[in-house]
Amino acid sequence: MEEHHHEFEVDCMCRVLGVSRSGFYGWRGRAPSRRALDEQRLRGKIIQFHERSDRTYGSPRVLEDLQEDGEKVSRKRVARIMRQNQLFSKHKRKFRKTTDSQHEYSTAPNLLERDFNADEPNRKWGTDITFIPTAEGWLYLAVVLDLFSRRIVGWSMGPRLDKSLVIDALRMALTGRRPADGLLHHSDRGSQYASNEYREMLQAHSIFASMSRKGDCWDNAVVESFFKTLKVERVYHRKYRTRDEAQADIFQYIEVFYNRLRRHSAIGYHSPVDFEMLRVAA
Repeated sequence: MEEHHHEFEVDCMCRVLGVSRSGFYGWRGRAPSRRALDEQRLRGKIIQFHERSDRTYGSPRVLEDLQEDGEKVSRKRVARIMRQNQLFSKHKRKFRKTTDSQHEYSTAPNLLERDFNADEPNRKWGTDITFIPTAEGWLYLAVVLDLFSRRIVGWSMGPRLDKSLVIDALRMALTGRRPADGLLHHSDRGSQYASNEYREMLQAHSIFASMSRKGDCWDNAVVESFFKTLKVERVYHRKYRTRDEAQADIFQYIEVFYNRLRRHSAIGYHSPVDFEMLRVAA
């Protein structure tokens, strides 16, 4: 009645709802209850954390943020408040492949065998390429992901889908992480990863090459999942005018949000950077 008293006569609403006029005005004059005030405060925090995630979080991740902030609240209550305020996570679209496996280079066996777990950083890396639409044409993105923490440790973007794209991403990962000998590097069978220059770079750093079986996207599921997350949470909700605009936005998503803030269910709802710090400190 309070929400609609500017649209309908109070007497009319009282008759329809079976409420006395005095009862309505008595309720209206009372101070909000402690629970109502607590609900209002909690709603403000939920909106804040949902906005901070670029409106990508559902109730499980918002709950983790609230609990870390000292709130004792159930997931059911968080889900109800989000539903009432129309705060929803973003949904998935179909995903396209960019792999060109029709080439004359030799390929590596599948050494990873879908074992996407690692006991420490820099023991298993996954890598792949995807594309970002802009008004200028495609922007291609290559990433290197550490399977231990799901952290993006190397990335490169450019207008051409060639071997220099993946070499630059690998070079960034090697420079930033300096892995010990024996790292397992997994990719698809694309010509960029099978090229002589790329394989020589792996061999120079004593890295074992592993490749997915032909046409089997599940063999590289963790990196595929990252690309879906990137597109669902960011790319599908943008209209990039230029490649430079897309590159700046994707840089912000990877380095500011995904690596340092975004909670990942596979690592106990920590961000990749926080997960590495916690495990190394332990």
